[in-house]
Amino acid sequence: MKKTIGGLVLLIALAGLQSFKGKPVQAPKPAAIGKATMDRGKRIYTQRCLVCHQVDGGGVPHLNAPLDGASLVQGNDKTKLVRIILKGYSDRVEIDGEYYSNNMTPLADLNDQQISDVLTYVRNSWSNRASAITPAEVKAVRAKTK
Repeated sequence: MKKTIGGLVLLIALAGLQSFKGKPVQAPKPAAIGKATMDRGKRIYTQRCLVCHQVDGGGVPHLNAPLDGASLVQGNDKTKLVRIILKGYSDRVEIDGEYYSNNMTPLADLNDQQISDVLTYVRNSWSNRASAITPAEVKAVRAKTK
């Protein structure tokens, strides 16, 4: 009984913290990602990424990194993702404690919108749920990596 009453008091106290001056406090939601962005991103993924990273985003063990559930994909460091698309990589790469050795060719021929679309698609497919990457963010990284 003691724990229940204490828990109830805690819940009431937390509910009181949920509002300030009568306004509920809510965590900001990521901006909605439009169907057109996801469709364009899926098209690019199918044409340019699927062979190595697979239909399910699972990659190929020890060769091609998985995209589904990878901290690199879902994380806040969008710059690193954009840089990988622009520059590719030829070294063995470590992601979430696993190593992948297949080279990734640069996809710098894609324009800022295309890179934005495909990365937003990847960051919001399978089990991934992350914020969109904008063309402006891609443009800024491209300008710094020339």
